Amino acid sequence: MFNLYKFISDSVTFRPESMFQKDITANSEKLTAEIKGKSVCVIGGAGSIGSSFIKAVLRFEPAKVVVVDLNENGLAELVRDVRSTEGLYVPDEFRCYTLNFADPIFERIFCEEKGFDIVANFSAHKHVRSEKDRYSVQALIENNDIKAKKLMDLLTVYPPKHFFCVSTDKAANPVNIMGASKRIMEDLVMAYNKYFKVTTARFANVAFSNGSLPDGWIHRLQKKQPLAAPSDVKRYFVSPEESGQICMLACILGNGGEVFFPKLGEDQMLTFSAICDDFVKAEGFKKVECSNDPEAKKFAAEMSYESEDYPVVYFKSDTTGEKAYEEFYVPGEKINMERFSALGVVEQTSRRNMEEVNTFFTDLESLFAKADFTKAEVVEAIKMFIPNFEHEEKGKNLDQKM
Repeated sequence: MFNLYKFISDSVTFRPESMFQKDITANSEKLTAEIKGKSVCVIGGAGSIGSSFIKAVLRFEPAKVVVVDLNENGLAELVRDVRSTEGLYVPDEFRCYTLNFADPIFERIFCEEKGFDIVANFSAHKHVRSEKDRYSVQALIENNDIKAKKLMDLLTVYPPKHFFCVSTDKAANPVNIMGASKRIMEDLVMAYNKYFKVTTARFANVAFSNGSLPDGWIHRLQKKQPLAAPSDVKRYFVSPEESGQICMLACILGNGGEVFFPKLGEDQMLTFSAICDDFVKAEGFKKVECSNDPEAKKFAAEMSYESEDYPVVYFKSDTTGEKAYEEFYVPGEKINMERFSALGVVEQTSRRNMEEVNTFFTDLESLFAKADFTKAEVVEAIKMFIPNFEHEEKGKNLDQKM
């Protein structure tokens, strides 16, 4: 039987246990003191990283966990997952709500609870494919930035002791609007560090996370469809468990204004096509590499369910927003690689002040209010805020690929 977690350990991360276990063990006393008996609010908790964060935090026995997410099915699975996991503590108050964190209902919940000790926000458009046209770009920025600002304003009413908002490695020298929106988010939330402690984390791809290309391979197999992967895109990977642990460690152990990232070397980067090779083999098939999409689809449609061969298509990346390499920090940021075993920390970086952030958001909302605004205008507005934003429009997006 195919075991996904064993496959990730054996063929993606090449780690038999979490790379952050030493840091968790070394800081277990502080983690227990800051989490046990405390109230926790997790926004976007049904996603891959948010749910992994919840499972990491539950091991330190919080008194109350409130989870908010628009994905009703995802919340149902989260509850089943945590209640079916051996040794995982679930408090009596474990409540899930299907709603948008910008809704008045969330504001009412927050105010009636008089805030939470720990607040973590994982609600985000995370895919580069989320920037197809002006509508998708507006939705992306609305969620990642404008609604996030509304959340930060709400938190000032009842400030949490720990606030965490997930970022991405793509926020360092961004080349796509998604990455730029996350860099904007970093500047936004850090401007509120004067009101309460704010931390974030930039990290790698989460192996087989919901909606990711590798996760799609599982669905393609179930539907007897060909697998596709870029052969020239190298990425760092962490396991789902590790993704939640990074966020927990950053949230609880970080000082205000700090950005955490995993210590991963270039020799640990993998191409998606290399992972796909191992995935096909682990599923008991022999790879048949097709030259194009139609050939692969025809092969899949005609093969029997008893076939030992399985079609794949590998291609060179040619869509807007793809970055050839990943980086967790940029020149000029003060980095500390000694505080933790497996985590690096950006202790100091250049940030925009609250006045600059507010002005930029006013300009953005004015732009979106125009009936005929364009994607190019959004890119130019972002470049005014992030001068090193290197967006290249190629006229093709991931939704146009298999």
